[in-house]
Amino acid sequence: MNTIWFPDLSATTRPKYQVLIEAIRNAVQSGDLVVGERLPPVRELGWQLKVTPGTVARAYTKLTDEGMLQAAVGRGTFVADTKARARLPVAGKSKLTGTKPEQIDLQKVALPDVGQQALIQRCYGDMAKAGNANLLNYPTLASKQALRLAATKWLSGAQLGNFQPEDIALTNGGQNAVMLVLQSILKDPDPVVFVEDLSYSGFRHAAQLLRAKVVGLKSDEFGVRPDELEAACRSYGAQVFCTSPEVNNPTVMRTGLARRQELAEIARSYECQVLEDACYRIAGSDLPSYRALLPDLGWYVTSISKSISPALRVGFALAPQNNTPKLLRVACYNYFGISIPVCDLSQRLLNAPEIDQISQDVRDTINCYIRAAVNVLGRFDLQWHEDVPFLWLRLPRGWRAGAFCMAAEKRGVLLRSADDFALIDGRAPHAVRISVNGQIALQHFEEAISVLEQLLSDPPDSLEA
Repeated sequence: MNTIWFPDLSATTRPKYQVLIEAIRNAVQSGDLVVGERLPPVRELGWQLKVTPGTVARAYTKLTDEGMLQAAVGRGTFVADTKARARLPVAGKSKLTGTKPEQIDLQKVALPDVGQQALIQRCYGDMAKAGNANLLNYPTLASKQALRLAATKWLSGAQLGNFQPEDIALTNGGQNAVMLVLQSILKDPDPVVFVEDLSYSGFRHAAQLLRAKVVGLKSDEFGVRPDELEAACRSYGAQVFCTSPEVNNPTVMRTGLARRQELAEIARSYECQVLEDACYRIAGSDLPSYRALLPDLGWYVTSISKSISPALRVGFALAPQNNTPKLLRVACYNYFGISIPVCDLSQRLLNAPEIDQISQDVRDTINCYIRAAVNVLGRFDLQWHEDVPFLWLRLPRGWRAGAFCMAAEKRGVLLRSADDFALIDGRAPHAVRISVNGQIALQHFEEAISVLEQLLSDPPDSLEA
């Protein structure tokens, strides 16, 4: 029996069936479970994992409903053919209606409004009613404390190692957090920053502002290759490796525990700092962050932009325990602290009793759009994951990324080419990122996806098209 994908359910605080679902998904995507492979019987797997048969049955049922598994009466449960999956359920359809826009923007993620706008406005009203006697002064430790306490609760779904509320640097969004971390780390006349060869462009933009050379590291199906990180550390000297192991932007790849441990060991050997950007982590995680794996070298940044609203520009950064004073000092030197009204508004928002439900509703709505896209494009080379608000589409023979984006734009659909995520001197695959735009009606989103399906099904006769 192939047991390499079996999760450890003994220490998790999340519902065990959800952890099992995620483990099976990851095993299918990584190839540990292949199409047609028979999964263990419910009772047998329950005994192996020390959970009830009901827990296993619930996970199998959900994945069967999604089309990732298929059940055959009298034979068992098998991994389904990813090119011929059943249609995924698209429940809880968006209530948005209205005229279809001339151009449907799928270049950037746009969050659905599931009640957070009304909640933010209510928090504004509560602030006005309560008054604030501290509106003529600079931010202080006291003015930040309520938000730090709320942020501690907000970060509880991630495995971050030991930290206290006072360790959190409050930032003006995730990109500002990345900049602060790099300012805290980089030194020498010619600093070097390592990034994944396809990654969030904000890493290289921040590095360039700080005069740093950016070096890309190749990945395989499991994440950044260990030999690439080790070779870079030897060639350039090790300062910082910027990565998004929970959700790579744009490929949707999630780095598993074994690969994280390999990379962490190399970073430890060369004393290379690791900056983890988790801004697209909008659900809990069952894997340790690099800050947990590398207490002396791991940094962590995130924000509320991808789960509640990007309008407030609120983010959080955590340093390794021995570098917390440096990070807080860099933040103070940059802007003294985020504004007192934003602190007040954000802590009210994160402490609101309905915030957890709003976050769940955001995820559920995003997943409706993702499933709608998979139902149309699932026969192509499509990478996706629940709770991730974009998809990665490798184009079939005959299409180049630039030409495909231009053809889609002529049909009223805007996309991001793989070139936007590659280094200037790097090589990008013929692929595009398709983002969820939760601010248009689901029907209009589906129509845009259908346009892409038509283009994919009729590639040009030559690559020069």
